Amino acid sequence: MCNDNVMKMIAFYIAIVYNYRNGKKGALNMAQAVNVNFRMDADLKKSMEQTCSELGMSMTTAFTIFAKKVSREKRIPFDVSVDPFYSESNMRYLERIAQDVAQGRAHFAEHELTEVED
Repeated sequence: MCNDNVMKMIAFYIAIVYNYRNGKKGALNMAQAVNVNFRMDADLKKSMEQTCSELGMSMTTAFTIFAKKVSREKRIPFDVSVDPFYSESNMRYLERIAQDVAQGRAHFAEHELTEVED
C-alpha cells in the first residue's frame, strides 16, 4: 500500500497532466481561484476529511474534481434520487392514516415481521 506522500504526489501529477491536456500550462492555475462556502454537518465533514486524507487529497481537491466533472459532463456524476417515503403521494397516505387514528377509525393488529428481498 502507498504511503500518504506517494498518494499526494500521484494526485499532484494527475492534476498537472489534467491541466496540461486542457490547455492550462504550469502546475496548478490558482490565479483565478475563488472561495466557495457552504454548510455541512460536522460529522459528515469529519468523515469526508478522513476519507480525503486516506486518498491523499484535501477536501478542496475533492470538491474541485467534482466541480470539473460536473462542468465537463453537464450532469451530476452519480445517481441522485428522492426517498419515496417523502413523496407527495406517500405523505398524503400517511396524513389520511393519521386522521383515521385521531378519529378512532384505524384498527391495528399485531403480526409477524415480513422479510423483503432486495
